[in-house]
Amino acid sequence: MAVCSLAALLSADVMPSVCLAAQNTAGTEAVEFNSEDGEYSIQVDLEGGSGKASVTSPTLFTVEDGHGYARIQWSSSNYDYMIVDGEKYLPTNEEGMNSVFEIPILALDEPVSVIADTTAMGAPHEIDYTLTFYSDSIGSKSQLPQEAAKRVVAVAMAIIVGGGILNYFVNKRRRC
Repeated sequence: MAVCSLAALLSADVMPSVCLAAQNTAGTEAVEFNSEDGEYSIQVDLEGGSGKASVTSPTLFTVEDGHGYARIQWSSSNYDYMIVDGEKYLPTNEEGMNSVFEIPILALDEPVSVIADTTAMGAPHEIDYTLTFYSDSIGSKSQLPQEAAKRVVAVAMAIIVGGGILNYFVNKRRRC
């Protein structure tokens, strides 16, 4: 039987309900999101390593069949895999872009140990990190900086196209 958190009980409109489910086979608690499948944003903190690496936060997370999966984007393109709860995850990014991984969210509001393998130091090195996902930061996908940038570009394009059309008709009228 799942026990819902206070955040889950208070958050019917903006963020998905969150319940801690029974322990999975690896012995860690899996987070269950009692909401519609979809995309949301969540604040994530990274600790460990040399302190030079970072991850994008807030980050996108997807709820699929009641389970949450975070899109972790590193500040480097040198990460070639991550290990989360004993499972190996390969990057989903395009060649030459910063490393991106789709990983399960195993816990909220407490550090989760992960391993990330980097090739930045010549030979590959597995580095221990912790990721902390904050339940009180869950919001709509539109809160992500990337989504705001897309809206700005769309508005700029509309202004440019509108200005071009207006300029065409003004110049056409002057010629007549």
